[in-house]
Amino acid sequence: MLVVMGLLGAAVLVALIVTLGNANRQRDQALELQAHSYDVMILARTLSGTIARSEASLGRYVISGDRQLGQLYFDEWLLAGTQIDRLDQITNDNVEQQPRIDRLRAAYDARGRELSLTALNTSYGKNGQALARYYQARKAPTLIEINTTLDTLIARERALLDQRTAIAMGSVERSSWVAGVLAVFGVLIVLGAILLGWFTIRAVGDRAVAQADADLERERAETLTAAVATATAELRVQEAKLRQIQKMEAVGQLTGGIAHDFNNMLAVVLGGLELAKRSVASDPSTARRHIESATEGANRAAALTRRLLAFSREDSLKPETIDVAALVAGMSDLLDRTLGDAITIVAHERDTGCCIRGDRVQLENAILNLAVNARDAMNGRGTLTIVTGAAVLAANEVGQCAAGDYVAISVADDGCGMTADIAERVFEPFFTTKEVGKGTGLGLSQIFALVQQLGGQVGLVSAPGSGTAITLYLPRTADAAASPIAPAPIAAVVPAPAASPEALQVLVVEDDPRVLAATTGALEEIGYDAIACDDPLAAPAMLAAHPAIGLIISDVLMPRQTGPEMIAALSPLYPQVAVLFVTGFAGEVNASQFGGHEVLRKPFTLNGLERAVATALAAARPIASDRIAAE
Repeated sequence: MLVVMGLLGAAVLVALIVTLGNANRQRDQALELQAHSYDVMILARTLSGTIARSEASLGRYVISGDRQLGQLYFDEWLLAGTQIDRLDQITNDNVEQQPRIDRLRAAYDARGRELSLTALNTSYGKNGQALARYYQARKAPTLIEINTTLDTLIARERALLDQRTAIAMGSVERSSWVAGVLAVFGVLIVLGAILLGWFTIRAVGDRAVAQADADLERERAETLTAAVATATAELRVQEAKLRQIQKMEAVGQLTGGIAHDFNNMLAVVLGGLELAKRSVASDPSTARRHIESATEGANRAAALTRRLLAFSREDSLKPETIDVAALVAGMSDLLDRTLGDAITIVAHERDTGCCIRGDRVQLENAILNLAVNARDAMNGRGTLTIVTGAAVLAANEVGQCAAGDYVAISVADDGCGMTADIAERVFEPFFTTKEVGKGTGLGLSQIFALVQQLGGQVGLVSAPGSGTAITLYLPRTADAAASPIAPAPIAAVVPAPAASPEALQVLVVEDDPRVLAATTGALEEIGYDAIACDDPLAAPAMLAAHPAIGLIISDVLMPRQTGPEMIAALSPLYPQVAVLFVTGFAGEVNASQFGGHEVLRKPFTLNGLERAVATALAAARPIASDRIAAE
């Protein structure tokens, strides 16, 4: 009997060990499957955040043209591809998830081709097309497909996790029940304190292991929750940045387009005036006086165009060392005439020798704009205070400024002031509290863009009934301010160098019919045989039909093909033909973008056109000789 009971006790003990071992294996397997599902879900969320950051970097690249942002977009997009490969690897054991991975990869590749076209347009300077493609890409089916596939993949993995957990829990419960039955049999058979104590110790050990496993699972869950919260916060930040980028892109596209069309009109006006000067035969003194007056008005319009382009970030600043106190003092007459007698202007200079590096005209416009806004806030009557001086700012003390020395220009009024919600939005483009027709909402946003370009920040203090003080913080320079030099009119008549047209045929490629007519008329006036072409795609046929063409004058931005693209295709076929580009956009010209060819700015004078043609012809002769010799 004792032997039988011993054998039964041994059998119960073996069965108990096997049951508990099986329960431990099932628990470990369940934990591994849970960790695998968590890895899949975390990687999918990370992939979504990487794609969002890449597209946000592309948006900033389209706006600013900064190639570092373009490289950041490319790196983030490549990282998203590697994350898709990793997602494919860790789900290759799941036949149900593989079709979703394939759809995700196809949508990623298609999305990459769409965004690469936007980046390529930006790299070629075709900002208008790049912005249009970027807006279309925000609603593209590929982006919806990526987000939908990721959501489906995560949802399926979560359901699979619940299913695996339920199965594991059921198996553990069954194992626990069997272990309990066997333990009861063991207690009944052995009936000994030693066996009972051993079983108790073993049970305590199992509970400790289970508690440790539970703590590990809770720690993993907390880590996953923190990671999801961080990713969600990052997505919200990127979404807010993208909304701001889209608003600024719309403003930049608007001002850039207006400026380009306006410059085309100025080219027609100035070209017509130059032709009139040369053709007037009767009463030349009166005709010249009226023409000079009209030319001055055109020059003023051109200056306005440059300001619009500066706001749209197409125009580069022309920095010089400026003494801000002297600049404000020199604007006193302008401010008096602009604001009227009912406004008392008080100017203070706290510190002497406060100089900055910036564009004098743009800074004067900013101060004048702040003064006009202050006058409107005071209903045309009150005191305007302008204070200049030095300021030392800590990092992020005002906005996101860097620590260092600054020059502060404060424009304060004693008007109605603003509430906090209005003060937060005053620098947004097109936001205004004025009546319809009395304000565009671009003034303060222009000032904000100017200060950002100069590396400074804008501070604002206002309260209802206490007036408003806007302070421009601009980086201080130790250079001495140079004496102001009056800029020469852009249309000043300077004798052109002597040229011998010799009836040279010139092909003029321009999509605007008015500019095309004015340019061909100007060329004929100075003795060239001008051939008009309103479509860059028709230029090869016209060159073949007129072999005597020695010069191509081409606009840069045209709808069907840009000027540089057209010349790049024609140069190998016609190496002897000189090239002159004409553009209405201001700012610095990168010669590498135009193949090293001469560039003439709109609006241009007849003398300026004649000089540019002579320069382009002179530059083309050695190039053509080298090519012929090489052949």
